[in-house]
Amino acid sequence: MSAITGIYQFEQAPVPAEDGRTLMSGLQHFPSDAVHTWSSGHIFLGCHAQHITPESLRERLPYYDSERQLVITADAIIDNRLALFNALQIDHGRRAEITDSELILLAYAKWAEEAPQYLAGDFAFMIWDAGKQRLFGARDFSGGRTLYYYQDHLRFAFCTLIQPLLSLPHTRKTLNEQWLAEYLAIIGMADVVDASSTVYKDIAQVPPAHSISIEGNQVTLKRYCTLSVKERLKLKSDDDYVEAFQEVFREAVASRLRTNRQVGAQLSGGLDSGSIAGFAVQELRKSGKPLHTFSYIPPGSFEDFTPDYILTDERPFIQSIVQHVGGINAAYHDFDGSDPYTEIDSFLSSMEMPYKFFENSFWLKGMFEKAQEQNVGVLLNGGRGNLSISWGSAMDYYGVLLKRLQWIRLAQELHLYSKNVGGARLRRLPAVARTAFPIMDRLFPTAESYNYPMLINPDFARKTDVFNKLKQHGMDHSGWFASPNIFEQRKSHFEELFHWNASNTLATKLSLRYSVWKRDPTNDLRVIQFCLSLPEGQYVQNGLDRALIRRATKNLLPDNVRLNQTLRGVQGADWVHRILPHHSSLIRELDEMSRDSAISELLNGSLIRKGIDKVKAGLRPEDATNAELKFLMRGLIVYRFLKQWT
Repeated sequence: MSAITGIYQFEQAPVPAEDGRTLMSGLQHFPSDAVHTWSSGHIFLGCHAQHITPESLRERLPYYDSERQLVITADAIIDNRLALFNALQIDHGRRAEITDSELILLAYAKWAEEAPQYLAGDFAFMIWDAGKQRLFGARDFSGGRTLYYYQDHLRFAFCTLIQPLLSLPHTRKTLNEQWLAEYLAIIGMADVVDASSTVYKDIAQVPPAHSISIEGNQVTLKRYCTLSVKERLKLKSDDDYVEAFQEVFREAVASRLRTNRQVGAQLSGGLDSGSIAGFAVQELRKSGKPLHTFSYIPPGSFEDFTPDYILTDERPFIQSIVQHVGGINAAYHDFDGSDPYTEIDSFLSSMEMPYKFFENSFWLKGMFEKAQEQNVGVLLNGGRGNLSISWGSAMDYYGVLLKRLQWIRLAQELHLYSKNVGGARLRRLPAVARTAFPIMDRLFPTAESYNYPMLINPDFARKTDVFNKLKQHGMDHSGWFASPNIFEQRKSHFEELFHWNASNTLATKLSLRYSVWKRDPTNDLRVIQFCLSLPEGQYVQNGLDRALIRRATKNLLPDNVRLNQTLRGVQGADWVHRILPHHSSLIRELDEMSRDSAISELLNGSLIRKGIDKVKAGLRPEDATNAELKFLMRGLIVYRFLKQWT
């Protein structure tokens, strides 16, 4: 794991030594195991390395291959090492010691600009090809590591972070209004739809699934990977599908356990994190290592206001997993005294841009802190599981059966589903029909539709034409998915590039701060390609939603977790409870924000005033679900960013 940086001077001009020092000094506040640079005339490369894998202990970055006249600096863990060993015909005697950066370099030597297509893992790298006088790099398919760059008529500079680039001569902290308009207009957790932009006009980023090539003064971006359903997998039986999935997922988990330190995992009471923990423990037993799990729980002072089917404290399910799986050193953390409001500055410093996940910010950072204390190098997480391994909504699939007129199968499924979750099957037919034929909601509405509040100032929205741009990416005038069809939404998630940028930005920057690498087996390229190839009937079966992972974890997870279809865990429901001690400070800052002329040009004044009135009237923990209050907090984060970081 590394922070990487470099400069390519156009027209063969030498790199000013001061510019190289400026970039490297911008990384000094992170812990490091090794710091090295390489330069030759108009090229400068640097690396601020943290040793996470056994192979990285022997790694020197930048790495110069004198035989091939190639130099690489990389922030990478490559997961398909065996496949690359075979494809590159690497001698068996070298395989145990060869580093991931060497593998990338050898892949480039063989496949040139097509090399990223052959790599699986989390990576961002840049290679100087002296023979071709080309600087070439890439970011993994989902943008697991960040890679920013700046260019003008004199040079191209890149870095894992934004701030070092802004420290170079001639760069400016000019606000990118289009980025900010998209951030404010999108209701969901995505920051923007333009995956190549940043909050600063002068700084761009290599989008996920893209390579970048610089020759002369020409900079070219190229998409090398698009995830889509190409051909459905056809196996003989349901058991065959389960066995095939187990093989792919076991490899994805095993390849993410490669660390010279301890292995950790974020563990909730759900299927995704439980499955990862179960498969990880099986692999770790071979080396006698335990799995260190970190679970978030609300503080004892929190009074749960949520419905009975919501679990804000998932300890009963977590403890059940720990006891059943074994081999786990479990820790439960309530992070009492931490809250989303007082953490804003810290997160803005880490993110280098506004963020939306404030409800969970304090415990997401807290997990990294606790993992660091346990000497954890790899922290497993299942963030993409809902769209890959645990995909499968029963009602939506039953809508598909209804549209296909598969009456017998639908009747059988509804009977079994109702038996599993309770209630009469006929009672669910209207909901299935509305799912199958969305026009029914427009013709025969059952309730008044909810209109999300608009955080962006309507004049600013018109000025930037932001909603027309969102429309091109499948969003409507409210900044949400235009199509209610979850199958289309899933397709968008894997084909569009922007959905995971924000979460991966957080993961990269927290990993550098705490020297802990977050790794997600549910986001493995091989796992996603496998899951996209499956028939939908593998995901909903015999009255079970998320049926594939439930069947694949039989005996691995306890049945109260594996077969649970009635209770749902939720983290962050206590965020308002946590900020109550800061109520007066919050009011003062909100009043200050409302009087700021610059922020009023960006934010919807009526929404801000309504939100401030609500805060002044008094906050209750139940307000955690209030959309106006959530959007008010997003506005406050933008306000704090504009004050302190531009």
